[in-house]
Amino acid sequence: MTATQTRSFQQQIAEGIPAALPPAKPLDPSVSHAPRRVVEGVLSDEEKVLAIQNALRYFPPQWHRELAAEFADELHRYGRIYMHRFRPDYPMHARPISEYPARSRQAAAIMLMIQNNLDPKVAKHPHELITYGGNGAVFQNWIQYRLVMHYLAKMTDHQTLVLYSGHPLGLFPSHPEAPRVVVTNGMMIPNYSRKEDWNRFNALGVTQYGQMTAGSFMYIGPQGIVHGTTITLLNAGRRMGLGDKDLRGRVFVTSGLGGMSGAQARAAVITGCVGVIAEVDGDAIRQRVTDGYILQENVYADLGALIERLEACREAREAVCLIYHGNIVDLWERFARDHVRVELGSDQTSCHNIHDMGYCPADYTFEEAKQLLIQDKTAFLEAVAQSLRRHAAAVNELCARGMYFWDYGNAFLKEAGDVGAAVFKPGEQPLKPGEIRVIASPYRYPSYVEDILGPLCFDYGFGPFRWVCCSGDPADLEKTDRIAGEVLDNLLQEAPEEIQGQIRDNILWIRNAQQNLPVVGSYSRILYADSEGRMRISKAFNDAIARGELAGPVVLGRDHHDVSGTDSPFRETANIYDGSRYTADMAVHNAIGDSFRGATWVSLHNGGGVGWGEVINGGFGLVLDGSPEAERRLHAMLFWDVNNGIARRAWARNPHAISTLSRTMEAYPELEVTTPFLADARMVEEILKG
Repeated sequence: MTATQTRSFQQQIAEGIPAALPPAKPLDPSVSHAPRRVVEGVLSDEEKVLAIQNALRYFPPQWHRELAAEFADELHRYGRIYMHRFRPDYPMHARPISEYPARSRQAAAIMLMIQNNLDPKVAKHPHELITYGGNGAVFQNWIQYRLVMHYLAKMTDHQTLVLYSGHPLGLFPSHPEAPRVVVTNGMMIPNYSRKEDWNRFNALGVTQYGQMTAGSFMYIGPQGIVHGTTITLLNAGRRMGLGDKDLRGRVFVTSGLGGMSGAQARAAVITGCVGVIAEVDGDAIRQRVTDGYILQENVYADLGALIERLEACREAREAVCLIYHGNIVDLWERFARDHVRVELGSDQTSCHNIHDMGYCPADYTFEEAKQLLIQDKTAFLEAVAQSLRRHAAAVNELCARGMYFWDYGNAFLKEAGDVGAAVFKPGEQPLKPGEIRVIASPYRYPSYVEDILGPLCFDYGFGPFRWVCCSGDPADLEKTDRIAGEVLDNLLQEAPEEIQGQIRDNILWIRNAQQNLPVVGSYSRILYADSEGRMRISKAFNDAIARGELAGPVVLGRDHHDVSGTDSPFRETANIYDGSRYTADMAVHNAIGDSFRGATWVSLHNGGGVGWGEVINGGFGLVLDGSPEAERRLHAMLFWDVNNGIARRAWARNPHAISTLSRTMEAYPELEVTTPFLADARMVEEILKG
């Protein structure tokens, strides 16, 4: 930006709510917009009045009449009050930290992260403040964004900003060791946490669905899940004997090119397989072409032509991702009919958001389905139910021929099972409303965490560690990649054999990251590391900042989808078998523990991945500035952030977690954890039988 543009940007940030009412803004057709949320039959007339009153309380009374009419129109048109009039005029993207008007360097880093989450190149529906997952929101409306940026600009390191589901409650006195921001999203009383409750209370403007890294300002684009998907694919292949180093000549079929699912395209190419992804939303396909994650020449609307290309790529052992612009149900059914051999299969439709266009029913185009949802939600849901039953039947047919299929934690099995699809193990019955199976999952297919990431990564402490270079200088990203690779090389030399494979996968990942991952948004990186790896890499970054080798601070973070950050019985904690996977103590303790061990900001969310009411998850951000204080914080916080989950997983009797915990307690004598004695199940059964 020019000096004049920078000053204007800084003035608008500092202003918060404008002094004069800005002109109304029409919808920008150049960006993707959120589907209309259905509030008919959800909000009563009195509740619609309340929703508008709630929105007006941000503004002086002299604006109320004009804004009340506008907000009523938004509620009618969109099912939400986004306050489009107040969307800023400046470009929305992460800037170098030096360009933010802030008294606190930590606050400036948070401003950078917020803007990255709303960058049109990063966010799914940027003008509705939705980053990914169909409804994963950063804020509920544009005034919340403006106020938060205003507070961050004026706050000091002796204050903490409190956010209730996007709403800035205000700045409160604290101290430099406290978090600068504490975030909660969607924290409902348990009996009021159904999908229907989200639609109602979000429309009222009193809560939001922050997904995982949307509402915690830690989303870094599809890269954030590319690595996890790559690891999942490689280990699925190893599990099935398809190849140790790559998946060349193998076929992986799935769906979705959205904010999270778009990662599958890059992961397929990185692992060397022939990836086939179905996507009904043309905007999502165009966005991934723009991002460089897929090639336009590999997009097909004709299944016959796609199958012909698939077989040629299989024969040539070509690493490629082919896109079917159409419904995943049609793709699976055609592959089953034509006996197309598929080794690996999954699904990443947004089934957690199934009532709101997260899953497009077969026999409808994307636009037709959106209209059906608006005009007749009952008919829409029946079409979805029929599609899910067909979807499962086709998958079952291919699995009977040898395909390995897993649930990708998007609630596919749950939603399919709820409408009577054949997704249950022999002898298992569909779950009744509110019923849970404590001992083991009733579904015939495993969660990817249950079979792959849980036992092979999380139980060893490996999870999605990430960082963002705040200087805005691409050279800093190259340097941090090199530093991280050197740390991993050293760790490999001293690592026990049981984790050497994970470290080798991550060395290969970080060495090839520049060529495998186009930069989308901020200069950021992700790799899977355990607590020792995270601490050593972070210390090396902090030392490099202190030496002046890096041009600016580095923000540390992680996906909530991690060792300790999330309690989710059908995903992150799916391989917990002591009955505690339906509890949320781990995720809540993680956020609390991070907050007093040095995190710059912390968040705690209801919902994320598998849906509202199905998961509690939390995250953090930690700013490294080269100081001794930052070094102390990174050791204290990162150690807890991982080992909380290791201790919980060990108590659940997970063998790899037990061995990891034993090794960690030996290395850190101050760590003393309650460990389990293993009871013989047959002995207990004999006692019960008398």
